[in-house]
Amino acid sequence: MGNVSFEIPASDLKFTRDHSEIYYRELKNSILPFWFNHSGDREHGGYFTCLTREGNVYDTDKFIWLQGRQVWTFSTLYRVLEQKEEWKEFAQLGARFLEQNGRDAKGNWFFSLQRDGKPLTQPHNIFSDCFAAMGFSALHAISPSSVHQKIASDTFDNILSRQHNWKGQYNKSYPGTRPMKNFTLPMILCNLALEMEHILGKEKVDILIPEVVDQVMNVFYRPDHGLIVENVAADNTLVDSFEGRILNPGHAIEAMWFIMDIGKRTGNAALINAAKNIMLNTIEYAWDHEHGGLFYFMDLYQKPMQQLEWDQKLWWVHVETLVGLAKGFVMTGDRECLKWFERVHAYTWEKFRDPHHGEWFGYLHRDGKPLNTAKGGKWKGCFHIPRGLLMVAKAFETNLGDDQMNSN
Repeated sequence: MGNVSFEIPASDLKFTRDHSEIYYRELKNSILPFWFNHSGDREHGGYFTCLTREGNVYDTDKFIWLQGRQVWTFSTLYRVLEQKEEWKEFAQLGARFLEQNGRDAKGNWFFSLQRDGKPLTQPHNIFSDCFAAMGFSALHAISPSSVHQKIASDTFDNILSRQHNWKGQYNKSYPGTRPMKNFTLPMILCNLALEMEHILGKEKVDILIPEVVDQVMNVFYRPDHGLIVENVAADNTLVDSFEGRILNPGHAIEAMWFIMDIGKRTGNAALINAAKNIMLNTIEYAWDHEHGGLFYFMDLYQKPMQQLEWDQKLWWVHVETLVGLAKGFVMTGDRECLKWFERVHAYTWEKFRDPHHGEWFGYLHRDGKPLNTAKGGKWKGCFHIPRGLLMVAKAFETNLGDDQMNSN
């Protein structure tokens, strides 16, 4: 464990610096104008996310986790990219709407609302809470407010109190027959804890990090396969069922750059390397060698999939992979990360990017043709692409050699 220097060839330095500029340019010139110009609801507050290829609104329902994510995006861009007042105001537009309409009487965040803020879907999904907390936390960092701080802090505490049964009364599983644990919440907490450290405090984050890292790296990661599963039994064993064998490569890869960030924060080079290796294993396993791109779902034993969308190619999977590969190279110097980055970059920018109307497509058929041309909807909003472009650009502008950590 510790800092280890490694020599970066001049050609690699040129590649990373050139791509840092490319990613910043796409973020500033294509992605942000699309959302800033088309998504704000100036009448009722919050954001429209159901946008056509051209940016026209085709549905006015509002989804809490996408509202929270967009508050985070514009708050974070204001903090780390450029202090443009219109970005701060745009973040506040979403935060006011969430503050006024987003929660039930117990403090749980709804899943969806009508345009005017009336609840549509009960608070069955804890990830609404996760991204509301993340959004208010990011806004508090640029515009300190005791109200926003309390919303973020209370929501985070509520997440922890519900983490072992977060669906509560909305859980459809029959109790006791096949109790299972899901990967998604421990994964998100790896990132959310770091995002909220300025509110939670170092001591609280120091306590939480080992717990969530253990879940990700020792429970859901299966070393005999070199892969991460989405569900395990209550006793942490594999379950030979559809749910027990399912892999979500995008989740695993995204989680690994969260773990790399934790490794950097804690000075744990071995953890960074372990995450980098799991990420590379996952990419190799999930890559479609016939058509290119990464599969959405897979089976641990390569048995038939039950998710009919398993072979689709999704925007967020590929963007998060680019982030992980950029961070993996910068932190470890492993050229396998850079080789894969070039491959994934070429596929992603050719297939997902829309050079005519801005923003990127979200869903592709297996062969790479758009499944639909909408730029946003119930699941896709202003988050993965702007965050991914920002993360890659920042990683690659780093003076390589300053942040890297490696272990033999």
